[in-house]
Amino acid sequence: MIEVEGLTKLYRDRVAIKDVSFNVARGKIVAFLGPNGAGKSTTLKILSGYMPATSGRARICGYDVFEQPMQVKRRIGYLPETPPVYPDLTVREYLLFVGRLKGLHGAALRREVSRCAARVHIADMQERLIANLSKGYVQRTGLAQALLGNPEVLILDEPTVGLDPRQIGEVRQLIVELAAEHTIILSTHILSEVTATCCEHVVIINQGRIVANDSLAGLVQRSRRPGAEQTDSLETIFLSLTEA
Repeated sequence: MIEVEGLTKLYRDRVAIKDVSFNVARGKIVAFLGPNGAGKSTTLKILSGYMPATSGRARICGYDVFEQPMQVKRRIGYLPETPPVYPDLTVREYLLFVGRLKGLHGAALRREVSRCAARVHIADMQERLIANLSKGYVQRTGLAQALLGNPEVLILDEPTVGLDPRQIGEVRQLIVELAAEHTIILSTHILSEVTATCCEHVVIINQGRIVANDSLAGLVQRSRRPGAEQTDSLETIFLSLTEA
């Protein structure tokens, strides 16, 4: 579903990402891990069509991100780190607006807005101004807009950042539920998010380069020291792979 090969992004002389390559199979949920500033958001912005790469290639659902951007955008739902909401609109007004941008109209648009609002448990908040919502409900609204049109792929960038513990648990549970219906790439620097959202595969990036690309079980097993009775924790593996 997602094929990334040799992606590089330069800002003049500064390298944001270098030769990033990985694949995500259909129906999988993949954790894209890395410290702050490692290149996670840059990679996801490129995959979503938000910014161009300096070099490399990427395909989503068989379509080239750079040569066929509209075909790609019809098949992805993107939730950036800061949800792209309009505070002066109600939740329903905002979702109707995004739905029209995605080519939905009339009764089909209204049904889809109702479906997505219910899916993320904000059906009873649709007449509320977004400016008056808690951060958790703003995040749910952002997730609802990503679901409009029922895209095959969801790209979620730090979806729980800034939430309180209860809100974090609620959003993680939503991601687990959505994984049954969508291919998901989930960017995070919170290691507990990997197990909490049942990620099956882990890609770790550090200083713009991929340093690990394996199943969670494979990553843990590969790190096991000869003769050791226990395997290293994900935290230990992450720290060893992301040392400066």
